[in-house]
Amino acid sequence: MSGSVVMIHGAFAGGWCFDDFRRPFEARDWHTTVPDLPGHGGPLPAEEHGALAGLGLRDYADALERHIRAQAPAGDTVLLGHSMGGLLAQMLAARGLARGLILLAPAAPWGILPSSHDEIAAATGLMSLGDFWTRQLLPVFEVAAENSLNCLSPERQRAVFARFGAESGRALFEMLFWMFDPDAASHVNAVKVDYPVLCIAGGGDRLIAPATVRQIATRYAAVATLEEFEAMGHMLPLEDGSDAVAKVCLDWLAANLD
Repeated sequence: MSGSVVMIHGAFAGGWCFDDFRRPFEARDWHTTVPDLPGHGGPLPAEEHGALAGLGLRDYADALERHIRAQAPAGDTVLLGHSMGGLLAQMLAARGLARGLILLAPAAPWGILPSSHDEIAAATGLMSLGDFWTRQLLPVFEVAAENSLNCLSPERQRAVFARFGAESGRALFEMLFWMFDPDAASHVNAVKVDYPVLCIAGGGDRLIAPATVRQIATRYAAVATLEEFEAMGHMLPLEDGSDAVAKVCLDWLAANLD
């Protein structure tokens, strides 16, 4: 089994998240691409500070659509998204741009409420920043270490965080505060996602709880498979055990898209 897999990274990150994770896919003859979202991929040079302000989820999805269409015919690609990239993958899948969907600790689409105190706390922290949706936001190590990087060693936390870049406050608003977004940017028409979906949760994930991933899988109940790695956290492509996650993905692809 082979084909094309587009791997979509999450907030504050870049395609570098998949540098190691993609290797088992390529060893099984899957062609992988790891595009950076607009303004992502690493720390921004000083002259580009503020470049992300005003960009929303649909801007990201439109850029990814152009990338996907340049790789293969529409509907001939597997989309693999992590965190915010998992939400973008769902949005793109509803546009008919995939034949399979793999969601690693995916952010929830419009209509799904937080399932844990940690998820609520993350949103509350953004509210303390004032009109964050009008600005570009920079990552904070202490916040990342406690939440997204909590299952990495202290040394690995520092190494990964050093590669983080800025994020659009508007995109975070559309993702976390969808109930206040008049444009419903994070809405996904689940009826249009009628091909296999694999959802994977980390049992120690403080940003996107396993219960939230279960709710997402329920949206695609007729076509979805749910897996949980109890000892892992949010950064599934980067943590110890990522090879096991990749194996589950590859075995699922062989069973469902062969």
